[in-house]
Amino acid sequence: MRGLSNKRSLTSAVVGWVRRQPPKVKAFLAVVSGMSALVLLRFVVHDHDNLFVAAETCHAIGICVLIYKLTKERTCAGLSLKSQELTAMFLAVRLYCSFVMEFDIHTLLDSAALMTTLWVIYMIRFKLKSSYMEDKDNFAIYFVAAPCAILALVVHPSTSHNILNRILWAFCVYLEAVSVLPQLRVMQNTKIVEPFTAHYVFALGVARFLSCAHWVLQVLDTRGQLLTALGYGLWPSMVLLSEIVQTFILADFCYYYIKSVVGGQLVLRIPSGVV
Repeated sequence: MRGLSNKRSLTSAVVGWVRRQPPKVKAFLAVVSGMSALVLLRFVVHDHDNLFVAAETCHAIGICVLIYKLTKERTCAGLSLKSQELTAMFLAVRLYCSFVMEFDIHTLLDSAALMTTLWVIYMIRFKLKSSYMEDKDNFAIYFVAAPCAILALVVHPSTSHNILNRILWAFCVYLEAVSVLPQLRVMQNTKIVEPFTAHYVFALGVARFLSCAHWVLQVLDTRGQLLTALGYGLWPSMVLLSEIVQTFILADFCYYYIKSVVGGQLVLRIPSGVV
């Protein structure tokens, strides 16, 4: 017991020290931590394709947490309907592209994720509508959907597939990177995040990091040949940039989630300007 108490005290001291650092130092520490995690994953995980499966598994775990919250607690308070709609949108587009371009295990995983996401949308919009915080969920989705569509028209894969399919594939990649923004806005507006919503968003953060790690390590393993296989022009760089962006979007939240868990807090409190 004493050893466990000492470990908690040390962890709390480290978290407290990090919290007192200026933003630039925190950003530097985040980058160093991310790079250290990548190095660890490179040596621990031999088949880096498994990282992408792990990412989709974490996403599925997050959805399971939502299902538990909606069925057992009978409330959707703190959840963003708009984030779920954006998620369903990029999953539907990616599923279509997967069917016509490369049918594989990811097609089945995306099918399951889309069906459960549609169920979550149904529960929020109809069954649990009375607990939906519509006034807090005030992020206009066209602010992200429209720029993603325009960017997809300009920068998309240069493969031999149909031009429409290539544009749609680019659209789902860009939309996935920013689909969590409405959920972060809801948490910013409420300042307090109940446990199941926090678990869900943290699972998304882990999934995004594993997906990003998969792409980065694959590029390193192939010595850049993967980028050539993706096509030419700006598209290969945009794929990597999208993965990095969606990871850093959730980095702050994941830090405060871990801090809350270490401190034994059941409810996560978000400081102003964090998300």
